[in-house]
Amino acid sequence: MNALSPEIAEIRQRAAEAQERLKHVSATATSQDGAVTATVNTAGALQELQFGSRADEIPRAALAAAVLATARRAQAQAAQQLTAIMAPVIGEHSDAMKFLEEQIPEPEVPEEPAPPSTPQPQFFDAQDDSAAPPPARPAAPPAPPSRPARPAADPTDDDDYYSGGSFLGRN
Repeated sequence: MNALSPEIAEIRQRAAEAQERLKHVSATATSQDGAVTATVNTAGALQELQFGSRADEIPRAALAAAVLATARRAQAQAAQQLTAIMAPVIGEHSDAMKFLEEQIPEPEVPEEPAPPSTPQPQFFDAQDDSAAPPPARPAAPPAPPSRPARPAADPTDDDDYYSGGSFLGRN
């Protein structure tokens, strides 16, 4: 048992160092156009999100896609750091390392969507029959429903108790 004691002490030391390093793991990625910067922790959870000036020029759907793509790239970097820290502790080719790698989902790192280009104006020659007609204008929104008509006065209504006079003067 004494022969294992130095090895156990060394493993404990490496584990303590790894544990301390894991506390500080984070990864940051920036989109190609600089519109989005995302920082994640060891678990891949989003810790910080920043938008560059380019973010104001991007449609919301494209900005959302850029946020996701950038965060996924940061998560992939964090996973690489995690395995690099754990390899000396559990062995680079050990069953434990294989297990750890299986527990880290392989992140989908999609290609970042290309920044949207500004639409080019289309000109049509009135005399050129081969040109496609201009795109149809969007339909106008439907008109709001009309207000219901006020019901007509009921001629059989006997509510003429006060016969047009003030009700204050009656006993």
